Amino acid sequence: MERRRIIAVIGGSAATPEEEEAAEAVGRALAAAGAVLVCGGRGGVMAAACRGARSAGGLTIGILPGPTAQEANPYVDVAIVTGMGEARNAIIARTAQAVVAIGGGYGTLSEIAYALHFGAPVVGLGTWEVAREGQLPAPIHRAASPEEAAALALRLAAPAGGDSSP
Repeated sequence: MERRRIIAVIGGSAATPEEEEAAEAVGRALAAAGAVLVCGGRGGVMAAACRGARSAGGLTIGILPGPTAQEANPYVDVAIVTGMGEARNAIIARTAQAVVAIGGGYGTLSEIAYALHFGAPVVGLGTWEVAREGQLPAPIHRAASPEEAAALALRLAAPAGGDSSP
């Protein structure tokens, strides 16, 4: 049985209207391509991405930081309660076969770092640039539009089942 791709959309809970618009378009494009969307399950970029995915008939999973499913945005189909706070960012990054980062604060930065550490490709849309002095910048693939971000994430995602070949 072939499993569906799981793509994370990460970004701030206090997103700008432009970031929310981009996240909604990314979520819609991912769902239209048959991917499952995973995110932190709360507001801002997360809610917008889920709203977009749901509008295209997609499945949404929210990995929640708190102890109750009631904190999930209304567009989350599967709410996974962790009670782990921001440590849940590692679960999001480990679950995803690729990550789309849109805007975001330090929580988003931690998810980017986890994804890169775990070997998941990261696509950036108006998000962090990560560099260590004297070294090349982190391999964040830049996208110019939400549609490009979704297409790139789908192309870079490891096939379901853990095979890392494209």
